[in-house]
Amino acid sequence: MASFIVEGGHKLHGSITPQGAKNEALQVICATLLTKDKVTISNVPNILDVNNLINLLRSMGVQVEQVEKGTFTFQAKSLDTHYLYTEDFLQKCARLRGSVMIIGSLLARLGKVIYAKPGGDKIGRRRLDTHFQGMINLGAQMEYRNDLQAYQFIASDLKGCYMLLDEASVTGTANIIMAAVTAKGHTTIYNAACEPYIQQLCRLLNKMGAKIEGIGSNLLEIDGVAELHGAEHRLLPDMIEVGSFIGMAAITGSELRIKDVSYRDLGIIPDAFRRMGIRIDVDGDDIIIPAQEHYQIESFMDGSNLTIADAPWPGLTPDLLSVMLVVATQARGTVLIHQKMFESRLFFVDNLLSMGAQIILCDPHRAVVIGHDHQMKLRRNNMTSPDIRAGIAMLIAAMSAEGISKIDHIDQIDRGYEDIEARLNAIGAHIRREE
Repeated sequence: MASFIVEGGHKLHGSITPQGAKNEALQVICATLLTKDKVTISNVPNILDVNNLINLLRSMGVQVEQVEKGTFTFQAKSLDTHYLYTEDFLQKCARLRGSVMIIGSLLARLGKVIYAKPGGDKIGRRRLDTHFQGMINLGAQMEYRNDLQAYQFIASDLKGCYMLLDEASVTGTANIIMAAVTAKGHTTIYNAACEPYIQQLCRLLNKMGAKIEGIGSNLLEIDGVAELHGAEHRLLPDMIEVGSFIGMAAITGSELRIKDVSYRDLGIIPDAFRRMGIRIDVDGDDIIIPAQEHYQIESFMDGSNLTIADAPWPGLTPDLLSVMLVVATQARGTVLIHQKMFESRLFFVDNLLSMGAQIILCDPHRAVVIGHDHQMKLRRNNMTSPDIRAGIAMLIAAMSAEGISKIDHIDQIDRGYEDIEARLNAIGAHIRREE
């Protein structure tokens, strides 16, 4: 298993371009199963989770061709329905959380699908009720098959309906949209997730012939169509990478230009970092982080300590709270980080405590960070990455620490960040991969 050896204390410089969005890639690649025609997707990141999904589609009989770096064509002309009931298929699904979004596409395309409970990050319970109830609402029958240890969905005809989602689940919304676009009649999805990546999925499906209205809101109206056709689509830049690079620049006191960020699609992310005292300048579609010796965390207007919490879009994405927590360790001031959605995502702070950070872990969801204001550097440490976002947060901490740190289990980081050590070394970091 590979590790990163990180020599901290080096400033970054120059510019860096974010990869294509991982979460969007997983959604739109699953959407290619809805048509027999060719779908072209560009700006696809070369990361483990996306590559595993592409390989899963290849095993299912989808013709996948890499046209050039980051550009793929997908043609699901014929699917291997026998393979979809094999142990190999179920095991591949179980190893990849994002594969859950094949349920809607395959159910719409074939009228039946089996699916093993997916794996993914160890960040606490991540229920699938929204996905499953959405399929049932559209007319599917669901049962758990003990012989396969998998869920089975069968629907001779999916029928549109009104549904109010119990939570604004991003992947749940994506799954339901993909099942509904070819269902008979009209579907209304209320309390739908409305992240930019959901908007992108809807735009691709409309280019493929779907009829989706309300894009960008939490109320989607879908008129089912008989079939979809091919289209071309380009992924947005990954907002989590953009936020990670902001954090890296701030904690190392570096000046950095982050290029082609699609600023309008970053939502509240830049302002959340600004509230931590980090200056962010906008130049066209680039953002510039000037070098700062100090960054002062704001207080609320009544003088109380700032709370940064995750929320459904347009609130702050939970995927950046780990990064913001690490950045706060070198800020001036105190902040409460409130991770509402996942009960295990803050447990990586034990590693930061070992590095000398001042953090009070109140409970599985809340941590108070008292910043060092760069007066006391973090110490080197040996760490193990439990999930993608904690892994990149550990990398950021190691880049700012004194001495040489080691991060094990970096395949978790590889799942979400393309060639991260080479890209960071090109702008001044000192990171070595050790197999």
